Amino acid sequence: MSDDLKHECGVALLRLRKGASFYRDKYGTSDFGGVKLSLLLEKQHNRGQDGAGAAMLRLQPEPGTPPYRVLKSVAAQPLTDLLGQIAKRATTPDETVFLGHLRYATFGRQDLNFCHPFVHVASTLERTLLLAGNFNLTNTHELFEEYRGLGFFPSCKADGYLMTELIAHNLKHGKPIETALKEALTGADGAFTLIGSTAAGTSFAIRDPHGIRPGFYYMTDEVVVVASERPAIQAAFDCSFDDVKPLPPGKVLVIESDGTAEFRDCLALAEHRACVFERIYFSRANDAMIHHERKALGAALADQIVEAADADLEDIFFSYIPNSAQVSFHGLLEHMISEGVKCGKSIRFGQVAIKDAKFRTFIADASARREFYKHVYDVTYGLVREGKDSLVVLDDSIVRGNTMKNAILPMLDRLGPRKIVVASSAPPIRYPDCYGIDMSTLGELVAFRALVNLLNEAAAKGELGPCRSADELLRKALMSDERDPLKKIYAMFTEEQHNAEIARLLVPSGLRAKVEVVYQTVDNLHRCCPLNTGDWYFTGEYPTEGGYKVLRKALLNYLEKRSDRSY
Repeated sequence: MSDDLKHECGVALLRLRKGASFYRDKYGTSDFGGVKLSLLLEKQHNRGQDGAGAAMLRLQPEPGTPPYRVLKSVAAQPLTDLLGQIAKRATTPDETVFLGHLRYATFGRQDLNFCHPFVHVASTLERTLLLAGNFNLTNTHELFEEYRGLGFFPSCKADGYLMTELIAHNLKHGKPIETALKEALTGADGAFTLIGSTAAGTSFAIRDPHGIRPGFYYMTDEVVVVASERPAIQAAFDCSFDDVKPLPPGKVLVIESDGTAEFRDCLALAEHRACVFERIYFSRANDAMIHHERKALGAALADQIVEAADADLEDIFFSYIPNSAQVSFHGLLEHMISEGVKCGKSIRFGQVAIKDAKFRTFIADASARREFYKHVYDVTYGLVREGKDSLVVLDDSIVRGNTMKNAILPMLDRLGPRKIVVASSAPPIRYPDCYGIDMSTLGELVAFRALVNLLNEAAAKGELGPCRSADELLRKALMSDERDPLKKIYAMFTEEQHNAEIARLLVPSGLRAKVEVVYQTVDNLHRCCPLNTGDWYFTGEYPTEGGYKVLRKALLNYLEKRSDRSY
């Protein structure tokens, strides 16, 4: 993805089911839990670069000794720092429960206080709670008021803190963990995968009822493991794809202090709407299913790309935007090579764009900074034939379009292609998201800006009736009782009109090559990723009522020229 996006965090839970001597004798290490937790976190390092945290809990601690240890970091390389803390800690043989978390700061400061696990300290082990999660909620304000209404004084408005306090509050009177979770989470609107443990050793993991956020588990007589991504568990425990299962949405996996584990009913099951951006971008593509799906997304674009290139196959050069679009590009390339074989033509391809990940500048002058910004990406010369080739570059998605306009397209234009086709393996992102991507401001989305331009052009021609501008029509739609005030407005224009306007917005002044933008269709997206139907950022079909509230708030913020967060 060429745009910089904050997105979903990562979690890891490990419960040892044998005594320390078992792991020492079988695996030759006195810190089996710490090593495996470190591996689970390292194999999910893509899920958080703003902070990292871990906790180790002891079972049946002696009074006067701490029942758990919490380690956190917001260093420049927080995961590296945390793994060092884990390795250097003084291990104890009774450490049995291990929690880990990787944080992407979608909201809140880069501060240790915002790092998971959160801890609620009580006078009993049963009500002392440690919690970590991958979540975004749309109604944090309401939860804050609910907690206040219980007679408590919340010292923080962070959603993780509030969820921890509400769950801990419901642990009173010896309630089982599934009951406490149900009472605390039934009113939480949003997406979550939560892991946690009481200091008494009852551990748990739960996904939201729609299954929006990912979560996987693995159980043997030695361990119970939960993580946000399947390959992390496979790598850490050398197990097969089939050994690692998705956490069932709405149910809670409970591991009692004696090591017994079972799924229990907790939250009412809802329509399955797993986030499809996990398949497009968030999760690493070494998951076998995700790898297959991303290749399918690339192949599904082939016909649209060839039509847009408007050239003989031998006069098209195929490439991609590094690095997350690489697997989709492989799918496109395999399809094109097959087509080339059928008609006896060769397919030309290579890596044209090279991202300089270490590029840094501290130049104060704005114009000089812009000049340096163009060179965040470098280019391979001599592959594209100047004035003859159509250059195809595949990206996994185009969100804001800033990097595409200010860095990538100017860089590609230096190669002198006749035409540049920018292809996105995802459909255009038309709606704000409140469940994963940090993308709650409508005016930042290039697809929405294109819509506004089209509306203003139509208004100038007198085609919007009494509305004399895009803002007037959008305000009228917002005042209606439409659940999705944008759906009918987007439908006023064809996909071709919308994509053409996006292309116009992406092209910087002075670009020599003609540019055309090709987007994945929603139908093809669902065909390629059939199990992940959470597509609200493309369609406006939100899985919870909070999503529609966020949409209306985002539209109001746009109309009132506010850049406030919409949830």
